[in-house]
Amino acid sequence: MSTAAIPLPRTLLVPTDFSEHGTAALDYAAALAAKLDGRVHLLHVITLPIYGLDITGAATATMIDELTMGAQEELDKLIAARPGTPFGKPLLRIGDARDVIDAMAKELKADLIVLGTHGRRGFSRLVMGSVAEAVVRTAPCSVLTVRAT
Repeated sequence: MSTAAIPLPRTLLVPTDFSEHGTAALDYAAALAAKLDGRVHLLHVITLPIYGLDITGAATATMIDELTMGAQEELDKLIAARPGTPFGKPLLRIGDARDVIDAMAKELKADLIVLGTHGRRGFSRLVMGSVAEAVVRTAPCSVLTVRAT
């Protein structure tokens, strides 16, 4: 297959957890979108229960509202910091990150998911799981993982 037959990615989905790894992936996707006349769709997934918080029952509506408002502010800041980047509407969802990322890629008909990876190994990876690894295995499109340096 010649490279001319391979369509270039124009619809890029960038999931972020607001970490340096997520920011590195966003920067990479922004540069790629600029070169390919693409559009970046920035996604954050709020996962419940939230690890590290002592929640003995279902999360309250107030807690979810506060998490949503805080996440929306962070998404807006990331977008504002990249004024020349063509962004779609920022996406904020609640659920399992792996499932939501796959579903959003299908909904957007994404050509490429650009995803930061923490590079965890051993017990840390076993306990935390690997969203990036799961997405690479299950995504409906190509996935590019970016590791922060």
